Parts: sequence; structure tokens; C-alpha cells
Amino acid sequence: RLNRYQPEFMLTFKPDAQELLKSHWEEIALNKGKIALNPDWDVYQTLEDSGKLKIFTVRDDDKLIGYFVVLVGTGLHYKDHVFAVNDVLYLDQDCRKGRTGLKLIKFSEQCLKDDGVSVLSVNTKVHRPFDSLMEYLGFNLVERVYSKYIGD
Repeated sequence: RLNRYQPEFMLTFKPDAQELLKSHWEEIALNKGKIALNPDWDVYQTLEDSGKLKIFTVRDDDKLIGYFVVLVGTGLHYKDHVFAVNDVLYLDQDCRKGRTGLKLIKFSEQCLKDDGVSVLSVNTKVHRPFDSLMEYLGFNLVERVYSKYIGD
């Protein structure tokens, strides 16, 4: 049985993504006691409608097992280029052996390239890294981001 890699739209992604999103949040979210998972689906839909959100998935038959979601647009500093920045990237823990994740990223990259994207950026969590995969795929480490919860 072969996995199916494809671009998708919110219409099919949202209902099928609930279980994976919860697993994703449980695995990597910080400040879980203070910040609950609560996606703003209306904003996601607006971004998709305006061409600024792209969703790529991998399915085992019809079961969603992974997703790579990016925001797409021109850069404020480089208006002549289109940039894609990942929003979320996740692969079901039971599907991480083998090349499924690698193929999902490569498939997404090719689709974005075909759409005229110049630069693709992927964020990784320091406490759940997959740097060796990103380096294998030709990505470079270019920035560090620091975070601090400052709410009440």
C-alpha cells in the first residue's frame, strides 16, 4: 500500500486533522497549562481563500497521517520574491520510520517551487528536533528564536 501525497484544502483537511492536531499539540506544545489548542479556523480559511495558505498532506488510504502547512507571500524586505514559511508540520508517530516525512517535505517543496516560491523556511522545536533531516534536504540553519511566556 502506497502513501498518497497531495495538496489539500481546508474543506477536507479540517475535519480529518482534529486527531493529529491534538497529538501534535500534546507532543510539542509549550505552556500547555496556560495556552490551550484552539485553532482560528476562520483565519485559516481567509488565508486559504486569498492564496496565502497552502496545505500538503500524506494519507494512508484515506487516513490523514501527516501535514505540512505553510503561509505564502512576498517578503516585506524582498517584494520581488515569494516566501513560504511553515505554520505546522507533523507526522503521526507510528509513521516516522522510513521516508514518509522526507517525502512529504520534498513533495511540498516541489509544489511550492512550481507555484513560484523562492524561499521555503521550516521551523523546528529545540526539544523535538529533526535538524539532520532538514540538513539532508539541503536546508540551512539561519535563525534562532527565543520565547518566553509573559501572560498572567
